[in-house]
Amino acid sequence: MVLIVYTTIRDYLENKNSNQSVKDVFANWRLMIEKNDFANLNELKEIFNTVDYIRNDRYVFNISGNKYRLVTMIHFNIRTIYVLFVGTHKEYDRIDAKNIKYKK
Repeated sequence: MVLIVYTTIRDYLENKNSNQSVKDVFANWRLMIEKNDFANLNELKEIFNTVDYIRNDRYVFNISGNKYRLVTMIHFNIRTIYVLFVGTHKEYDRIDAKNIKYKK
């Protein structure tokens, strides 16, 4: 898969002064995304069993035991994932994940 806007994750982790173990969890997520070629949600769930489809091509990943939420827009037909939001579970509760927009 092609991952677009990983800088959203990197910037969030740097701004929160995240420790190396948290950075490693997100780096592992990235590695698993980029080395696989998912054709649909079922294939995605084989690797990421906690991912949920929420609407409008938006998918939410629970990261690090659900401490973090990662909202993505996935277009399986072109094998592309856009990172739209990363934050804690509490921060996620304050956004409209179903309608969050891609920031260029």
